Amino acid sequence: MAAAALAGASAQAAAVRVEPAPPPAPPPRRVDLASVLSVMGRTLISLGVLVLGFVAFELLGTNVSEARTQTALREDLPVPAPPVELDVSKPLAEEPAPPPPPVGSAVARLRIPRIGLDKAVVEGVDLSDLRKGPGHYATTPLPGQPGNSAIAGHRTTYGAPFFKLDQLEAGDPILVSTVQGAFRYEVSKVFVVDPDEIEVLNPTTGNQLTLTTCHPRFSAAKRLVVVADLKGPAALPAPRSPDIEPNPAVAATEARPVAQEVVGASGDPAERVPSALWGTVVLALGIAGSVLGRLWRRWPARLLVALPLLASVWTFYTHLARAVPS
Repeated sequence: MAAAALAGASAQAAAVRVEPAPPPAPPPRRVDLASVLSVMGRTLISLGVLVLGFVAFELLGTNVSEARTQTALREDLPVPAPPVELDVSKPLAEEPAPPPPPVGSAVARLRIPRIGLDKAVVEGVDLSDLRKGPGHYATTPLPGQPGNSAIAGHRTTYGAPFFKLDQLEAGDPILVSTVQGAFRYEVSKVFVVDPDEIEVLNPTTGNQLTLTTCHPRFSAAKRLVVVADLKGPAALPAPRSPDIEPNPAVAATEARPVAQEVVGASGDPAERVPSALWGTVVLALGIAGSVLGRLWRRWPARLLVALPLLASVWTFYTHLARAVPS
């Protein structure tokens, strides 16, 4: 009887099934603060590297481009560098005044011993001209000719020909050679003006050379001006006749507002869109490299993206350098 009762109790217990308890609800998903900070840190580091790279490109990369251009200009300019000890007592050869030079071509060789400058001067002061070297204001006489000949140049970037222009003092020689001969100027004044004070380019009764650049360095807030007086005779002036074809650089200069004659006041607006497009390409390649590194192996992914990324960064920097104030 006891055995039967025990068997019945076991059967009854087996018939009662205990349902398992439901699994606990997952905790609410929290934002991983460490991951967010890591992404933000990497992004800021990448932007910092990009900015530092652009600064290095402006200060060094543009110099490489200017140096190559200067080599070609010196080969095209059929005049030697003016000697430091130039004898101004000798009469000049009666070389006729050259025809109006085309924009961007070499017109003179400028040498300033105190600051170690020896550059070919191009015709025109547009941004594209000044990337080649110092530029001659087309509305002024050529160096050596009667009147006020004016030359502008970068204080920084693109060879920075006028980087040390503020070191000049009264009496320092400035030597210029053109197809009409070699000429010696001596510094008479060094001063700073506002960007809209373009009277320094006005015609003068005396024979002088005016050099202009931005001031202070890495800024276009002011203009540094150096005025030097010609020592010795002047060359024959450029002929003025309706039969002479006008200088295209002069026509382009006179067709725009006078304030735009000031060098370095603004960048080239046409370069803003290419800068934005190439910046987007750089960003896309950076993201692609990061994603590919997570899906694949890190170093092979970086090597795969490195070459097109570097080429895109260089192109981006080139357009951006033209878009920002020089």
